[in-house]
Amino acid sequence: MSTGTRRTVRNTARRVAAAATAAVLGVGALTACQDDEPARDGGKDGGRPAASASAPEGDATPSPESSAPAAAGDSPPSSGEVLTEDGLAKAALTTGEVAGFEVTPMQGGEEPGTEKSDDPACAPLAAVINGAPRPAAAATVYRTAVDTREEGEETQTVVTLILTSHPDGGAEQVLSSVRTAVGACAKGFTARGGDGVSTYSEVKTVRGVAAGDDSVAYQVTGALGGDKIPLVFHVVRRGATVVTFYTADFVGGPPPTVPDELIRKQTARLP
Repeated sequence: MSTGTRRTVRNTARRVAAAATAAVLGVGALTACQDDEPARDGGKDGGRPAASASAPEGDATPSPESSAPAAAGDSPPSSGEVLTEDGLAKAALTTGEVAGFEVTPMQGGEEPGTEKSDDPACAPLAAVINGAPRPAAAATVYRTAVDTREEGEETQTVVTLILTSHPDGGAEQVLSSVRTAVGACAKGFTARGGDGVSTYSEVKTVRGVAAGDDSVAYQVTGALGGDKIPLVFHVVRRGATVVTFYTADFVGGPPPTVPDELIRKQTARLP
């Protein structure tokens, strides 16, 4: 693991050590699942996984909630407004709107990651991991939501919210391309950035909550120091705005989840 990756893991330390209240999940740190060990047959998650390790665990068949467009149903139609950075900031979730969650601006830098997928079909997934879904956004705002009721717990719920606005149908393209990539990259992919090569052994859909005009929920399994690291993403579109909800587990617990209420309340604030 490179020096840069070790620094990245420290930046995500609220999951590793929730007591470090100043540390948050960094957007450019979503490349934390880097594994610089050489490939070896039969090794436990070391280097590039063996074929058996790349196979989805359980039934990875897309569920209706996560693979098809999901709409809230009861919400009024979107205005379609392409929000500025100020508009996104006003639309972002705030502390007190979801019980127990403190919502703050991203700390520790908002520079997106630089990973590029070796397989063009998986490029949309690498872009989301970078915190910069494609096509490029007209404006972006970052927030961190922390469940303060779990303060001091290793598995404290920490969710990164990335709000992006996309003109000229770009928001629809984000969801369409991500959904296609989830299906095309089920056996994983590799990506290259400033810290070297990142290996993702599996991509699969997960349960999603109906929200917005369209949504997709999926898990990317990375590797760090020989351990599998689940990265969970819920990508939701309402009108010209996309919200990416990201959470991860770095301590060997069960795959993390994004609370439904966070998704619903944040989506309801969008025009």
